[in-house]
Amino acid sequence: MKWIILVGLLLTFALLSGRMAFAGEIPKAGDHAPDFNLPDQNGQSHTLKEYSGKWLVLYFYPKDDTPGCTLEACAFRDDLHELTELGAQVVGISVDDSNSHAEFARKYHLPFPLLADKTTEVAQSYGVLLNLILLKVARRYTFLIDPQGKVNKVYDKVETSRHSKEIIEDMRHLTGKV
Repeated sequence: MKWIILVGLLLTFALLSGRMAFAGEIPKAGDHAPDFNLPDQNGQSHTLKEYSGKWLVLYFYPKDDTPGCTLEACAFRDDLHELTELGAQVVGISVDDSNSHAEFARKYHLPFPLLADKTTEVAQSYGVLLNLILLKVARRYTFLIDPQGKVNKVYDKVETSRHSKEIIEDMRHLTGKV
């Protein structure tokens, strides 16, 4: 709860002082997805290339074990079987470290990789880094990446409680499994 108050205060300060910065440009549909090489909650490295030939739901989120992020992650967990049947893999990214991800994944039984972007380079390359001077977080964005490594769709207005269902619906249309 304390971190929520801190984020609120930092956000207010950043907005009032004009010192809030967004890094990078957000890839658009048709663009090649920026590459990444990040450790997951178990310390295993993941790259974009390992998902070649598969659909990838790459979702960025602000902070482990917070209300909205937990709701979103648990919805992906609950819908994972349906997403994998449609040919999609799910990967989450935040700027939290691998230990935080491990606790979050263990607490909520999350069966997909949570990647630790401690340097914020990947969040920057996807244009989702929010720099609040003393605090950097990834903004809540999802990129649906096609089997050829191109961005198919960008979700910038994510409603955490129904986001995975929205992606399932889009995947059904894209794969012809309506």
